[in-house]
Amino acid sequence: MTDRRGLLIILSSPSGAGKSTLANRLRDWDPSICFSVSATTRAPRPGEVDGEHYHFQTYAQFKKQVADEGMLEHAHVFGNFYGSPRAPVEAAIEAGRDVLFDIDWQGAQQIQNSPLSAHTLSIFLLPPSITELRRRLESRGQDTAETIAKRMQKSWDEISHWGGYDFVLINEDLDDTEARLKSIVTAARLRRSQQPDLTAHVRKLQSEFEEGQYDPV
Repeated sequence: MTDRRGLLIILSSPSGAGKSTLANRLRDWDPSICFSVSATTRAPRPGEVDGEHYHFQTYAQFKKQVADEGMLEHAHVFGNFYGSPRAPVEAAIEAGRDVLFDIDWQGAQQIQNSPLSAHTLSIFLLPPSITELRRRLESRGQDTAETIAKRMQKSWDEISHWGGYDFVLINEDLDDTEARLKSIVTAARLRRSQQPDLTAHVRKLQSEFEEGQYDPV
């Protein structure tokens, strides 16, 4: 079997559609899948470790990295910059490791238009209904009513970009969605673009024909 390149696995969804749970299940299924560690200009919070939770940078460092095309995607959110450094992702995929991105449609679009676009696998998760989406947000017990209302307002804009993804899954049953997600990743790993030794193998087969190693019956 030939070695393979890693995938850039993009998971997007409105808040409450199950993205974080499925991302964790995907990594439980294959621990070699690593999360992309984002860079940010915000200050570290108590307990956060540089290089583990985020790559903490100054504004000058971040802007230089963007100018040098060192970010696969970046955005300005609530006064701070966030982005996905390109170098560690490139190293991972060349080593055959998949990198998981938990990002919104804007970040997904930037990565899909990046030099690594051939190795991306983008998946959007939809809720079975808006009523169920609200129920899931409320059942988490993590947000105020005001925050839930804001998340619900934002969900329509996020859902409207479903057409920009390779695959779209309706997450009605978590176990069923997990199974389908694993099938998609397994198939994507076999793309021609992910098998760097495939061309050499085909050339070897062709040379065997040319050298007369084929003995027709």
